[in-house]
Amino acid sequence: MSISKRDFLGWGAALGAGAALPAWAQAKALFETINMFVPAAPGGGWDGTARAIERATKGAGLVGNMQFENVGGAGGMVGLPRFVNQRKGQGNSLMVGGSVMVGAAIANKSPVTMRNVTPIARLTEEAGVIVVPAAGKYKTWADLQAALKANPKGVPVAGGSAGGTDHQILGLVVRALGRDPKEAAYVAFAGGGPANAAILGNQVAAGISGWSEFEEQIKAGRMIPLAVSGARRIPGVNVPTLPELGVNVTMSNWRGVFGAPGINQAQRDALIDLVTRMNASLPWRTELEARKWSDVFLTERPFEREIEANIKLTESVLKDLGLA
Repeated sequence: MSISKRDFLGWGAALGAGAALPAWAQAKALFETINMFVPAAPGGGWDGTARAIERATKGAGLVGNMQFENVGGAGGMVGLPRFVNQRKGQGNSLMVGGSVMVGAAIANKSPVTMRNVTPIARLTEEAGVIVVPAAGKYKTWADLQAALKANPKGVPVAGGSAGGTDHQILGLVVRALGRDPKEAAYVAFAGGGPANAAILGNQVAAGISGWSEFEEQIKAGRMIPLAVSGARRIPGVNVPTLPELGVNVTMSNWRGVFGAPGINQAQRDALIDLVTRMNASLPWRTELEARKWSDVFLTERPFEREIEANIKLTESVLKDLGLA
């Protein structure tokens, strides 16, 4: 993990305030109110991330109040222009976003993209999990793989918005199985709630999303997890990776926060300080562990460079899917 000078100073300030207590216990409120914008419907990964940020920042005493606005659709491409147009110059506004937004902007040929907002910090990374409904036709990876090899168009798979990480994972899997990614029968949903309902209702054969979005249904026995898309197994989760199953595909979904366009350097520094202190806090560590999110904290120029690299990689994958 790359650490910028500001990150180092931020941690130093947080940890150096006193040796007797942890940094999070000594923190003072940095913002009376943060206006959190979620460019997705309630119940999905971005919404879950935003709610976790609220719990952690309030639990660490960093924020007094957090107000939410959810605007879902098209992988963030409905909400993003609204955030850009209505929050310009507002130093107490944050938007949750991530790799799904990169793909959605390319697939939708959106004139407004992640480049129009102010990168604050990359926070988490989460591997995708491929599930099937417990009451569905397929019960094992061998079953699902055979069906995808035989006729990908006949195996509808639910996930997030078109062009997002879930869609890319399916396309890469179909290609790895020797078929054309364009044959993938991907069914896009604006939020985790509708996707869950489609899977549980047997409206689709399988689903792809982050572990945290499916965990409740998996534990209840209503979904069967067949594979995870990360390079390693999710800690504490006995589900094989795709490479373990002979499918050479790895991809994870990162999430972070962005400031409004037009904020000045002091406003940006204040937001970076907020998330840096949050990242070092016990409440946030608890959220990461509970949701099985990987900590990939990154700010400033390193984060901006990662975004640009992610855009180029996503463009390549989406060309294979016929979406770019």
